[in-house]
Amino acid sequence: MHVVATAGHVDSGKSTLVRALTGMEPDRWEEERRRGLTIDLGYAWTTLPSGQDVAFVDVPGHERFLGNMLAGIGPAPVVCFVVAADEGWQAQSSDHRDAVAALGIEHGVVVLSRADRASSQRVADVLARTRVELAGTGLRDAPAVAVSAIDGTGLADLRSALDGVLASVPRPAIDGRVRLWVDRSFTITGSGTVVTGTLAAGTIVQGDRLELLGHAGSRTVTVRGLQSRDTFHASVEPVSRVALNLRDVAPTDIRRGDALLTPDAWPATGVVGIQRTTGVAYSEVPEQLTVHVGTASVPARLRPFGTDYARLVLDRPLPLVLGDRMVLRDPGSRSVLGGARVLDADPPALERRGDGARWAKRLAAMDPAGDVLGEVAARGAVQVQHLRRLGLLPGQDAEPPSGVRALGDWWVHVPVLEAWQQRLRAAVQALQERDPLAPGLSMGAARDLLRLPDERLLPQVIRGAALDQDSGHIRLPGSQGNLGPVEPAIAELERRLRADAFHAPEADELAALGLGARELAAAERTGRLLRLRDGVVLLPTAPALAMRTLARLDQPFTTSEARQALDTTRRIAIPLLEHLDSRGWTQRLDAGHRMVVR
Repeated sequence: MHVVATAGHVDSGKSTLVRALTGMEPDRWEEERRRGLTIDLGYAWTTLPSGQDVAFVDVPGHERFLGNMLAGIGPAPVVCFVVAADEGWQAQSSDHRDAVAALGIEHGVVVLSRADRASSQRVADVLARTRVELAGTGLRDAPAVAVSAIDGTGLADLRSALDGVLASVPRPAIDGRVRLWVDRSFTITGSGTVVTGTLAAGTIVQGDRLELLGHAGSRTVTVRGLQSRDTFHASVEPVSRVALNLRDVAPTDIRRGDALLTPDAWPATGVVGIQRTTGVAYSEVPEQLTVHVGTASVPARLRPFGTDYARLVLDRPLPLVLGDRMVLRDPGSRSVLGGARVLDADPPALERRGDGARWAKRLAAMDPAGDVLGEVAARGAVQVQHLRRLGLLPGQDAEPPSGVRALGDWWVHVPVLEAWQQRLRAAVQALQERDPLAPGLSMGAARDLLRLPDERLLPQVIRGAALDQDSGHIRLPGSQGNLGPVEPAIAELERRLRADAFHAPEADELAALGLGARELAAAERTGRLLRLRDGVVLLPTAPALAMRTLARLDQPFTTSEARQALDTTRRIAIPLLEHLDSRGWTQRLDAGHRMVVR
């Protein structure tokens, strides 16, 4: 299916035209039919001669209902622009033209309605004027058809023209993320809450859970049922008019301008950076505006940066991404001020002096098609999923551009990564020069130093900095055995223990060598010494040497027999035997006996 919105001045015959094309009544309200004036959005559908299904969103033309009109054409990719042949171009025609231009709509048909009331010359004159007025829009080359919904003149040509236009419209992504702008919300007895909208991309399946982002905040809802063209479906693909029966939400909690989204796939942003695409220069625009995007109409505050760029602060968060088009209106006027394109859907906070000027310069340099390198460079590091939410990475298998490194699910700007590595290496080196006995820089200190956006990045920064990580500390490679000024004392202790493996020095002997708990701990970390309980210090080879001796004893053996065989004291023998027990090399049988585990 394709979705086509009407546009055109009041009393141009839009609803009559839709009625003639579809055989359906687009005006939903009794007041509309009684007054012959479309007030709100209407919907109808038909099948064209080619077999192409098409749904129409009929919009009001009166200037008082311009907001409703914008909600109708906002999500629609194709427009049927109607000008009455007998009345010609009107003031409201200009408003609708400006809206079409602001939204960047490039596909459509120009219809000169009520041709039965105008001469052929009048029709030609009105068409010429319409071509001039639409010259600056995407409809500049749109096919034009003169029709009369009353006597049927030109309707076949119009259907043929619509077929041709719709055939040229790019096919939407059926596997893309869903963003359905709600244009109606109501209750059906026995079914509950029902909403309608135009599905422009992605597929909705019965049972899907969607995120509802709207006036009342964000929540999750479930699709209980699906309809399109009054027919139930298990799933609906784009572009389609859809009606969703929702579970877990009351009709009072959802209304026009809310959006149903693929969960975790869209940002919810209250601030955007925009580029003027049509209309009044931003330096001439009032600060307080009304912004129309999708079916939403939101108050906003504009901060201009020159004539073409601005920062827009929205009254509530919207699911906006790079390239989204919006219409700006003065709330004190019914006319369109102009159109804007979203360039930055997640701009940085402006907290310090000069931040605004720096960000404005970057905004003006942004590529409207997207600049992944610039986005990553501006932030230093960005999660890949966030780039997808912002619309910068359409595919699932995107590769980082030159100048960006992928670290897990993060993309990091290479200069930032190198700065992290250099800062970490410098801190580790300074610590080891200042205190050779330190076990290294702790992981917690490294996290505090670098202030990484995700602590999972730290191991990769450590590897990139060519540092060693062990037991929660970071050291320079090759520095494990460096004991600095206590090296001579440790070497002397090693010499004594090599001469008598089980003659552990007394506390006063260690003190005479200048070896306290900190120095001994550093030597143990480097594998030079083994510390047992009660201050017993041996070589790391002592347990293996002890086992050779104990294995030659009659099994089981007593503590006294072990002490005598090792030629040592009880102060040393008991901690050593307990150490062998803990390794599973010996087994304690009772208070006085042990055996070697074979």
